[in-house]
This record gives sequence, C-alpha cells and structure tokens, in this order.
Amino acid sequence: MKILVVEDNQQIMETLCDFLEFKGHQVDCAYHGEAALTMLQQQRFDIIIMDIMMPKLDGIQTVNKLRHQLHINTPILFLTARDTLDDKLAAFAAGGDDYLVKPFAMEELLVRLEALAKRGLRQDVNLLQVGELNFDLATHHVVRAGKVLKLSKIQSEILKLLMSHYPAVVSREQLFDTVWQGQAPDSDVLRSHIYALRNTLDKGFAKPMLETVHGQGYRLVRT
Repeated sequence: MKILVVEDNQQIMETLCDFLEFKGHQVDCAYHGEAALTMLQQQRFDIIIMDIMMPKLDGIQTVNKLRHQLHINTPILFLTARDTLDDKLAAFAAGGDDYLVKPFAMEELLVRLEALAKRGLRQDVNLLQVGELNFDLATHHVVRAGKVLKLSKIQSEILKLLMSHYPAVVSREQLFDTVWQGQAPDSDVLRSHIYALRNTLDKGFAKPMLETVHGQGYRLVRT
C-alpha cells in the first residue's frame, strides 16, 4: 500500500514509517494538515493516517477539506490521543473511516489499514445530495427524483456551488469568484444562467428547489 502519514510528532512519525516500510509499504509523511492538502492534490494514496492535534490545520479541519472541497475519497484512519466520544463523532462526521486511540499496538494498526484497503475508496465523496437532487461530481450526472437533468457547464458549476453550501445562501460574489474566477460578468449574464438553471431544475415539479433571496443571493430548498 501507498500510505500518507500526517503526524506532527517526529518520534511517532519515524516509528510509524519504520514499521510500515518494514512491512513492505510505501510511506510518505506530512507534519501538518496544510502539507497534507498540498501532497494530496499532487499524488494519490491508498490510505491516509491522520492525527488530530496538529499546528496550522488540525486533523478534523484537514479531513473536512479533503472530503468536501477536494472530494478525495481515499480511506482515512484517525490515529490520535483524543479519546472522548465527541472526538470520535467529530472525526467520523468530517469523513473519517476508522479511529484508533494512542497508545496503540502496531499490529492492530496494520490490521485496520488492511481492512480499509480491502473496503476500497469511499463511494459517497463524489456525490452531492440535497433532498431528491443528486449530483455525481465524477460524471457530472445530475438527477432529480429519477429525472436526468441536462445542464450547461456554467449551470453545473452554479448548481455544484449551491449544493455544496446547502442550506446556506450563496451570494453573487461567491458565484463570481467560483464560477467566473473573480471576473464578474454582466449582471444579465448571471440572471440568464440562473433562469436557465431554474427552468431545468424545477420544470415539471410541483415545488421549486432554487430560491432567490433578494439582496443576498440564491439557495436550494428541499422539497
């Protein structure tokens, strides 16, 4: 397996790397969450071992970004000294797949890693869902209540942003920054795309999902 270890304690890091390499695995290291994010945008791993208490960006924040912003579906095992139920619930809610408390037995760690590898990649990470609306980020396949919706590239980007931020309002400025990379188009252009998206998304359904919040922006509502 190709494993990324994210751990700020150098002694623990070296011990983990030595053990895993001895067992025949390829290991790379990151000493905090920001470094891990950079590495994971450049290369793929089979498993990620993630500490929680780290400088710059803690493990929970890092996994949240991996799952919900970068949409990385690599299995993640949290390896941490934090042992409360709230810690564990937060780790799994962020997108973790397993949780092992320090101190731990190396053989147990290895068994858990092998089990995660057999389970394979997360299948839910590339899927955005709001009520009856589903958006597969890998295929750009959009379905509402079983009906396939055909969207333009810009409409897809707008919908992706709205679904990622649900139930919050997405401002015009956020749309400009994300969809048009900060180069704001004419106001009529945005209104035209919103109109076309609303027409495709809500046509034929009793209750609309795309709502305009006057003076603020746009949001999705569940039906």
